[in-house]
Amino acid sequence: MTTPSPIPSWVLWPLRGLATAHLAGVLAQAALAGLFVTGDVDLLAWHRDNAGVTHSLLYLQLLAAVLLWRPARGPLWPVLASLGIVAAETAQVALGQWRVIALHFPLGMAVFGLSAVFTAWTWRFGRGSAA
Repeated sequence: MTTPSPIPSWVLWPLRGLATAHLAGVLAQAALAGLFVTGDVDLLAWHRDNAGVTHSLLYLQLLAAVLLWRPARGPLWPVLASLGIVAAETAQVALGQWRVIALHFPLGMAVFGLSAVFTAWTWRFGRGSAA
């Protein structure tokens, strides 16, 4: 049985940073939405703009996950998980633009949960048996 080679830091640290930045953007989305629904209507534009930045960070996270898989020979599932979050977040953006709030809110909570789990994994990966 061979021991897997360690994942190079040039792959792992960008994935960690991008996943963390994306999670921060998702948290900001929730805060901005909460403030908007309490009456500060100017924050809807901030919510929209932050969605674009956050979604862009997610695509960079996906790229970093692909680099973790190939060429770094890491697991495939972070790519698939990132693709799943891309799909959910794309639906989230569309539902927000269409003002389908009954689905937009719960999907936003799901995106937050999935992003939090993914980000936590990136910080555990590469430390002993956490892979």
